[in-house]
Amino acid sequence: MRFSVRSPLAALTALLVSSLPALAAPARPQIHVTAYNISADLVPATNTLTAIAIVTFTVAEDTTTPTFELNNGLQLTRVRDAKNTTLESERLSTSSTVRFSLGTPLAKGTVNTWTFEYTGKLVGSDTSPVEGIKLAAIADPISILLYPGRWFPMTGLFTDRFTAEMHIRVPSDETVVGSGSGFQAKKVLPSNRTEYAFNWAKPGFPGTILAGKFLDPIISPGVNNIRVFVTEKRKSGALDFANQAAKEFEFMSSEFGQPESPRINIVELPEDSVSAAWAPEIVAIGGHRIMDHVSQRLLSNTIAHQWWGSQVSPATLNDAWITNGMSRYAELMFLEDSAGKTAFQTAIGDVSAGALAYDTEPLTTLGRVDPYSPQFQSMTLEKGAMVFHMLRWELGDDIFQKFLKTLLTQYSDKGIRAANVQSVADAVAPDQAAKDNLGPFFAQWLDGTGAPAFGNKFTVFRLGNNKGFRTIGAITHDLDLFRMPVELRIETDGKTEIKRIDVTGTDSNYSIETFGRPRRITIDPSNWLLKSTPDLAVRVAVLRGQQLVAQGDNTAALIEYQKALDANKTSSLASYRIGEIFFNQRNYQSAANSFRDSLRGDGEPKWTEVWSHVQLGRIFDVTGQRDRAVNEYRLAVQTNDNTQGAVNEARASMQKPYKRETTEN
Repeated sequence: MRFSVRSPLAALTALLVSSLPALAAPARPQIHVTAYNISADLVPATNTLTAIAIVTFTVAEDTTTPTFELNNGLQLTRVRDAKNTTLESERLSTSSTVRFSLGTPLAKGTVNTWTFEYTGKLVGSDTSPVEGIKLAAIADPISILLYPGRWFPMTGLFTDRFTAEMHIRVPSDETVVGSGSGFQAKKVLPSNRTEYAFNWAKPGFPGTILAGKFLDPIISPGVNNIRVFVTEKRKSGALDFANQAAKEFEFMSSEFGQPESPRINIVELPEDSVSAAWAPEIVAIGGHRIMDHVSQRLLSNTIAHQWWGSQVSPATLNDAWITNGMSRYAELMFLEDSAGKTAFQTAIGDVSAGALAYDTEPLTTLGRVDPYSPQFQSMTLEKGAMVFHMLRWELGDDIFQKFLKTLLTQYSDKGIRAANVQSVADAVAPDQAAKDNLGPFFAQWLDGTGAPAFGNKFTVFRLGNNKGFRTIGAITHDLDLFRMPVELRIETDGKTEIKRIDVTGTDSNYSIETFGRPRRITIDPSNWLLKSTPDLAVRVAVLRGQQLVAQGDNTAALIEYQKALDANKTSSLASYRIGEIFFNQRNYQSAANSFRDSLRGDGEPKWTEVWSHVQLGRIFDVTGQRDRAVNEYRLAVQTNDNTQGAVNEARASMQKPYKRETTEN
């Protein structure tokens, strides 16, 4: 369900929903679409889509006003029911829907088949159902018809599962990619046209079509199930991307079991669309991401949707945290496997900040929030991921893996609810004590908000006869109903001790004996729990600022960044983000001051050092100070930190001065 338009920490796509109507309970669905047969013509020369969609749907509630979502750029030319009666409709552009007024109500439980004929121009994001994001466009060299672009009449975004047979006609120099065995069903037509046929027979979300002047699919030797479709411009990055995808697909297959299809088609997206999208057998990635060699996490997150989104899906948007959260956590699991614990722990810190950024609504009530708002995205992706991370801590690695595979097996091709997650966790729990912990666990993290701010008060006593030391203390926090096991690390003059303490209520006593004198006691040293800390307060403010920058509100973003500096005056991250805003505004002196503040700061995260040098080099280049620019690039190279390709960028800029493109803001 995720459609990313974000940098790694990432700004989300729509304004925070805070108005009263957005907080109203979601309306009960009138109808559920179950099957499509779509025949469509794409004409890139005129940006036109013309289609006939035969839609089968089941009536959920008696209704005389069935409503379908449809992109505002498309106009219905005729709609007929199964008796060939023409039906009248009205366009509701504010909600990207078409509504019918029927003389005779459709009865609950009945199955109906209507035929929709429609046409229109799809260009840019002006008609998109998600403001400012291009999800459906007919263009040269790439046309995109993404499922959430509502390019066919639909209901139940990412909740109504359906089958689909599609016949897509394009110019003969184009290739079409869809869900199902389409590449064996290619037919040459008159007038230099070609038809591709696709058939996805399992209930799912086969609603994405990508067409373009793609090269023949690029396949890594020995890996025949992964094919990469790119234009000539992206050819050089395709093979590396295929190899990376093969590693990630193999890892996730071992962790989750085989997906519904062993085939993955990686497809290039246009630059001005989303960074990533998915459908059964499809992993669509922005073209520049295929080339930058630093998009492994974006790729793994998108691949994970073959299981978490495609194989199982949320029963309602209140359950979107399950698939969004597990796709994010699958991304982190692969990071842990491929890059190690340190990279994993760093990523958990970033995810924790996202989880707390808008934590004002329980996860199980988010269906009433705009699904493209920062709140919905942060909560379902980041807090959802943290729920699974904490559940792994509760269950242990082996039981957690069993839990995931059981969840996918039991609910394959179905919608899944929060209650199903809890029941499967209860079924696989290793003992009664673990079962007893699960009820409070899910009540805290699914039905509640906030995270504990832990404190530790303790006294150390020397034991007689050289027997060591006894530490008596209590873990404190501010959530009265909190109940979870918490790890303590006791660093002594000798051996470091790790203890697991059951925390219940606001004060939980403990007594620990060690041979060496305790020098430092750390609560949750491995970051298994979502918790509130001063460091996270800084990250949350910075994340909010980044999201505001993506929305174009630099003034509000600077206020958030200043909050981060108020919490930590030496925050390198906050200073760096302020520098970015000034640089984008061409306020070069203020930008340089902020990047220097970042270098003088706490150095967290580590990448702020290398990128501050790169940014200072760019400032010197655009202000005509080449020698000073080269020196900054040299300092960047000396860090040996190639996060997001920083060292590569610095080396390239040492050879050729940075020039700001006129299209940059």
